[in-house]
Amino acid sequence: MAVVKPFRGLRPPADMASEIACLPYDVMNSEEAAAMARGREKSLLHITKAEIDLPEGTDVHSEEVYQKAFENFKAWQERGWLLEDRQEHFYIYAQTMKGRTQYGIVGAAAVNDYLEGVIKKHELTRPDKEEDRMVHVRANNANIEPVFFAYPAVKELDRIVGKIVRKEQPVYDFVAEDGIGHHFWVVWDKKTNTAIEKLFADKVPYMYVADGHHRTAAAALVGKEKKDKNPNHRGDEEYNFFMAVIFPDDQLKIFDYNRVVRDLNGMTPSQLLEKLQESFDIREKGTRTYRPRRLHNFGMYLNGRWYSLTARKGTYNDDDPIGVLDVTILTEKVLVPLLDIQDLRRSKRIDFVGGIRGLGELKRRVDSGEMKVAFALYPVSMQQLITIADTGNIMPPKTTWFEPKLRSGLVIHRLD
Repeated sequence: MAVVKPFRGLRPPADMASEIACLPYDVMNSEEAAAMARGREKSLLHITKAEIDLPEGTDVHSEEVYQKAFENFKAWQERGWLLEDRQEHFYIYAQTMKGRTQYGIVGAAAVNDYLEGVIKKHELTRPDKEEDRMVHVRANNANIEPVFFAYPAVKELDRIVGKIVRKEQPVYDFVAEDGIGHHFWVVWDKKTNTAIEKLFADKVPYMYVADGHHRTAAAALVGKEKKDKNPNHRGDEEYNFFMAVIFPDDQLKIFDYNRVVRDLNGMTPSQLLEKLQESFDIREKGTRTYRPRRLHNFGMYLNGRWYSLTARKGTYNDDDPIGVLDVTILTEKVLVPLLDIQDLRRSKRIDFVGGIRGLGELKRRVDSGEMKVAFALYPVSMQQLITIADTGNIMPPKTTWFEPKLRSGLVIHRLD
């Protein structure tokens, strides 16, 4: 069963929360981060993307960047921009996007749960990206940014969260520049904190990494490092835990993750359509944007026209957690054999577009001449994600896109 405990959060004063909060470090490059932080001296980007405070062109993995992150983190505390709670608490973090609100519990997840498979993953991680975040955690001796977990919904936890958000005012409540609402409560009552911890231990057999696989791996590996180096290790030290926002699975929405390809591998549009008929039933939809209606149905934008592609029986395996995925069908029936894209992770001929950008972005990139064809996919379900994680499988690259993204800076977990 899952171990999740309250912790003494390091948080901004209420009147500074919206100034400090920022998007996660991995959804932007250095130039974009610098633009976002311009005129915002309190933004946490000065800690999570500290290269923005160094000369342009500084290697983002250099010691100077991690040192600058630590200097800024220390300065934020000295200036009173981040203050530590006196007691251990759980926190509730809710996000509102287009009228839909999801409520997560912020707590400290156990390093051992990740190492032993109680916290399950569905993506591969890259050692270089793990190491980058490990150095960042070591430098600051803190989990500066939370990871995003899901858990099988528990009615008792839903009731506790519902009671708090109905009866208490949030300590932070603001709408960010992207229109997403962020609402944050501290669980002040000691008995309620104890009840939440016990419910996770009694009712939640597993948790699932939804977003932040590299941050999760880095946090767990740093915790293990500290354990191995401590001859007096007890097991209750803060380094045995890392910060997560944990949402019930029935509140989360996964967006589509679409593909655009630069060329047709020497084919004309009509030749590609002819080849596609071997695996798909094709219907032309004209110039009006076509969004896939169901699993195994795809939208394709080619040569100024939209098409509906429906995979024929025999092109997929509904009994295989990976074979049933539309990303698998598209890869095995189109991208590899027809377009000769053999390595989705490294090929420069393909790009991936998160569904939050809309299907208009696919059309724009093809019409501009940058790309030749675009494929719109039906989104993966939470149940598919859980099934893949439960069976020990790994999803193909760029399969899930979660929105809204967690804001960093509302609470930080120190490792001492």
